[in-house]
Amino acid sequence: MRFDENAELDTSNIDDLRRGGGGGGGIGGRVAMGGGGLGIVGLILFFLVSALGGGGGSTNGGGFALPDGLSGLSQGQTADTTEIAQSCRTGADANRSIDCEVTAVVNSLDGYWSDAFARAGQTYQPPRTNFFSGSVNTGGCGSATSDVGPFYCPADSEVYIDLSFFQELESRFGAQGGPFARAYVIAHEYGHHIQNLLGTNRQVRAGDSGPTSGSVRLELQADCYAGVWGNHATSTPTASGRPLIVDVNQDDVNAALDTAERIGDDFIQSNLGGGRVDQSQFTHGSSAQREKWYTTGFQTGDPARCDTFSTNNLG
Repeated sequence: MRFDENAELDTSNIDDLRRGGGGGGGIGGRVAMGGGGLGIVGLILFFLVSALGGGGGSTNGGGFALPDGLSGLSQGQTADTTEIAQSCRTGADANRSIDCEVTAVVNSLDGYWSDAFARAGQTYQPPRTNFFSGSVNTGGCGSATSDVGPFYCPADSEVYIDLSFFQELESRFGAQGGPFARAYVIAHEYGHHIQNLLGTNRQVRAGDSGPTSGSVRLELQADCYAGVWGNHATSTPTASGRPLIVDVNQDDVNAALDTAERIGDDFIQSNLGGGRVDQSQFTHGSSAQREKWYTTGFQTGDPARCDTFSTNNLG
């Protein structure tokens, strides 16, 4: 996947928190569960903290509490978008910088979903995307560290990501990586935003788990929505009037599917959670399920085909 070198980028929906009180690190923090609040690999917290002897008790508001003294969280974070606005101006910048690449993907996602909502007679409200480093304080979902992975906070309608997560996908999870695989991650979190706008996330009870649970259905639908965007990525014009993304090929799609496989509940349990697969603890879906629903979205390009809540066959 490449970006049109001459297409313009829009950084107005990006907040960079990395130079405004970020930092910290390690396992810790609290981020709201349910409604997509844990994001694409948030369940890794459960397994890693359990392996370290931590607890999994609930917190006020349906959060997930972690052991005291491990958070390293910052206070008073402020956004500074000056550097991104100056360095991320065109698709050429997106082809050589991860910051600008994610900005371009955000632009494309906003372009697609804005058009999709308009065709359905609805108004799309774009989320803000926050870059952070180490730890972050959200507006409505509490605080979290990078170990949560990218996540969407439905309470403030914002996406949060430590961009070093993409390196973790390759080094820790063994994923192939690449720009389209990284775009899948962002598109999945946008899927949670769509669910929030439509009210789908409010159908799911916080802490629900199991292979056919509401939590799994929510995550698989977000995967499907990510695939839907992927189908339209090379034809979606943004504010500049031209598509940002060009040359998506089968290798790109395979890389996205590889990422979906490596963040399935069964893969994470087997490789990072002690080796035993416990389906009763599934919250995101198996590797096969995640691949199936991303593929469904990608092949059809139709959000209506992403109804994971009315089917008994999740894959």
